[in-house]
Amino acid sequence: MTTAPDTQTLANISGTVVLAGAGKMGGALLTGWLARGLNPKRVAVIEPHPSDDVRALAARGIRLNPTAKEAGTVAALVVAVKPQTFGKAGPALRPLIGPSTLVVSIMAGTTIAMLDAVCGGTIVRAMPNTPAAIGRGITVAVAAKGVNEQQRATADALLRATGAVEWIDDEALMDAVTAVSGSGPAYVFLLAEELARAGVAAGLPANLATKLARETVAGSGELLYRSDLDAATLRQNVTSPGGTTAAALSVLMGEHGLKELMTRAVAAATKRSKELAK
Repeated sequence: MTTAPDTQTLANISGTVVLAGAGKMGGALLTGWLARGLNPKRVAVIEPHPSDDVRALAARGIRLNPTAKEAGTVAALVVAVKPQTFGKAGPALRPLIGPSTLVVSIMAGTTIAMLDAVCGGTIVRAMPNTPAAIGRGITVAVAAKGVNEQQRATADALLRATGAVEWIDDEALMDAVTAVSGSGPAYVFLLAEELARAGVAAGLPANLATKLARETVAGSGELLYRSDLDAATLRQNVTSPGGTTAAALSVLMGEHGLKELMTRAVAAATKRSKELAK
């Protein structure tokens, strides 16, 4: 893992910031940028099917679907289109990219080499996750050769608008990053889903079981977030020898338990990420 770049603020970015693709993740970034002080008049959005929210932002000065000439000098182009549409959409973005334009991609399974071949630019590849929608996401980024410190700082500021950012040097790690943090929220939601189901099986009313599972998972996540202790220590603090928690953990941590299942799940997601990049 590499060190974080020097601090950069969105207000200090010189030129236009273009967002290509304003779906859930792109929209979360856009909301974060504006909340952190990026002038709407310096933002352009390329989105063939803009939502009502994006249209409303156009009234604040955001340029919606401008031509390359109307966009002006593009300091950064953030590509948030669906990966399967990038082959068609990517070449249309080329006219926006100048000699000093930073291209930041948040598309899963899309390598730096693929980005360079389709649209060019000075590239940072990143993988966010869905808690970005509430400003609690985590993004891992890797910079291509040729990205200077100022551009890395700009990418960091753009990505940090939705949560924490970590930088790595080896792009090959992005497949495992995708499997752990990119797909990870689904694993947590499944935990809440199955905990509620198990509660019903144990005799709880469905609405109460759902409430208990939801609040327990959310509260435990918040405790983990705020605590200086690691997850193993927090788990041990809940577990009394010979108690109810210990009885449950003997199943979850036993043979063919959660450790084996999670290892297999992350390995499967990593493998699939590698396949998508081919």
